[in-house]
This record gives sequence, C-alpha cells and structure tokens, in this order.
Amino acid sequence: MTLSAAEVDKLKHAPAAENVLPVFLRRWSPRSFTDREVSSLDLRIIFEAARWTASSYNEQPWRFFVGQRGSETYDKIFNSLGEFNQVWAKTAPVLILGVAKTKFSHNGSDNPVALFDLGAASITIAYQAAALGIHTHQMAGFDREKAAKSFNLPEGFITGSVIALGYQGEPDALPVPAMKDQEVAPRQRKPLSEIVLSALDEPAPLD
Repeated sequence: MTLSAAEVDKLKHAPAAENVLPVFLRRWSPRSFTDREVSSLDLRIIFEAARWTASSYNEQPWRFFVGQRGSETYDKIFNSLGEFNQVWAKTAPVLILGVAKTKFSHNGSDNPVALFDLGAASITIAYQAAALGIHTHQMAGFDREKAAKSFNLPEGFITGSVIALGYQGEPDALPVPAMKDQEVAPRQRKPLSEIVLSALDEPAPLD
C-alpha cells in the first residue's frame, strides 16, 4: 500500500519523550518536495533564528547563499550537486549553501570550530523551518571546489553542506525506488547508552 505524504510525515515523528520539545521529534529529512514556494517572510524568520546561534567568541562565521527556484544562485548551487542529489533536489524550491569563515575577525587566528559553528547554525535552520511546517534535507554530496568557484569564495572560507528546503511532497513522486523506500522507512536512532558516555564504551549513568 502506498503511503501519502501526510501518512509518511506522521510515521517519521519520533516517539514522544518527556519534556523534549516537539519540534525535535517532528523534524526529518524528506527528498520529495512540492511545487509550493516558501515565502520571503518565512525565509526571513528561519534565518533570523539562525542568526542567534551560539558561536565561539561570537564570531558567527557562517554565511548562507540562498537560492530560490529560477534564480542564478539556485542554479549555481544545483549545478554543484552530485547526480544522485540532483535527481530529487530539483523539486525543492530553495537551495542553500552554507560556508564558514575559518579565521577569527578579532585577531586573524585560525578558528578551529568554524565548521562546527556553521553546523550549529544549519541545524537551527532545520528546527525553525520544522516549527513552520517546512522541511529541510542537508546534503554532503556536492562538488565543493565547483561550489566555491561559482561563488568566488576567497581563501579563508570552507564549505559545509547544501540544504534543500521546502514543503514535503508525495513519496510516489520520487523517481528512484530506493529513494521511495527510504522516504517511507521509520526513523531510527542509536540508544543513549551508545552516545552518552562516562568513558569510551561506558554509558554515563542517566537513570
């Protein structure tokens, strides 16, 4: 039986966890997007949230190139994607390339956590979008050199991920069976005992 987009979205919600904010349980990463455009107001809200992400020395090293469908920026980002990602990402109305400045502004020294801070801002985008009913899917599969050249990135900047952003589409719209299978598969996560530790391979006492 084929599941609808609404049924898939419900399936993807994580089990309720006491005192965990619902947005963390609702966020997931579809590959199927509808043609519905994301409003400029919602994009502004999403990036306003990202603006307040914590960062080392308050450097805020992240920069986001935002391409809306039909724009030159969108085409530059899309053309940097690997073939697998181009197959599905072409339906997303917004593509975002995240980059980070790798040196601190206050003294010019290397910022060893620039990419970490970019990741923090990127997940803030994902959660704020989810709170608005908008989905995101982050991608590592793109040509970083091509993307950097397309946007004339100078030395001292590093690329992070590309984010597809939009409204969830029907799983049957995906052209590749393996993609459909992943789209309708329940989410899975490692237990806390594997990721919250007192020492290597030793779970922290959380009970």
